[in-house]
Amino acid sequence: MHLLPWAALLAAVIVPLLLPNEYYLQILTQGYVFAISACGLNVILGLAGQLSLAHSGFFGIGAYALALLATKAGISFWIGLPAGVALCAVSGYAIGSICLRSKGHYFAIFTMAVGIIIHLVIQKWESLTRGHIGVIGIPGPGPIGPISFDSTLARSYLALFFLVITVLAISRLVRSPVGRTLMAVRESEPLAAAVGVDVMAAKRLAFTISASLAGLAGGLFAGFIGFLGPESANVEMTFNTLLYVMVGGIGSLAGPVAGTFIVYGLSQVLAVLQHYQMIIFGLALVLLILFMPAGLAGAARSLMRQRVSEVKPS
Repeated sequence: MHLLPWAALLAAVIVPLLLPNEYYLQILTQGYVFAISACGLNVILGLAGQLSLAHSGFFGIGAYALALLATKAGISFWIGLPAGVALCAVSGYAIGSICLRSKGHYFAIFTMAVGIIIHLVIQKWESLTRGHIGVIGIPGPGPIGPISFDSTLARSYLALFFLVITVLAISRLVRSPVGRTLMAVRESEPLAAAVGVDVMAAKRLAFTISASLAGLAGGLFAGFIGFLGPESANVEMTFNTLLYVMVGGIGSLAGPVAGTFIVYGLSQVLAVLQHYQMIIFGLALVLLILFMPAGLAGAARSLMRQRVSEVKPS
């Protein structure tokens, strides 16, 4: 079981070298970026148990922060990226302090409204964001010493590097006292408060981390694609990310990554069925909820427990 992460990492390193052309390599790179965003949503949803529908808004903030700093101020990718993440962290802390006063469905609706507002600001503030025209000519990551990121292959490995760092950081978070606190809040807020946990502070921290990772993914997306439009911050982007997490398994470490590649990969395969794509995904989601409510990760855990119980002597 412990060999699986290393096998997955080895496969991720080898696969880019085997792809036949840059189109597939570009899809793989975007998959890595969207997986980072899915991991971020999993922090607030899977660890803290709060359904935030403002995720694409923070993705857009991170993307536009890097894009505008690069095109209007001439700031490099390597400065613009952490600046965008910092802006998302500050925004997430401030917005979370307000949104997290509500609970349950009210919180989800509140955050969805926040996401829509962010999207509208990006869309309508034409003097800054150029509205529907978008931002073009966004410079990608510059070289670090002898290492250049001009090729699609190099950018794919850079995206993989950030994804690995993200997964490792969340893994450390889960195993830390902070992670256990977040999971205690997820299981029962009243019980967590009764044993002395600052529930509001814990949820606000999870919201801030989630927003920061969304901003990281957004910045990478803008730098790799080279152009940006307001659709990068629309609500559909949030629901796509939510689908990635649900398919992979809410609360698991590898689930959001696996779910991203399965759903995003299928979306590319089914791109020829433009008008029927969402019908197929909707049906798949219904079947998933009926037969695998814990996602692929939950199904894998159940299968593993079943096999272990069969091996044990009676």
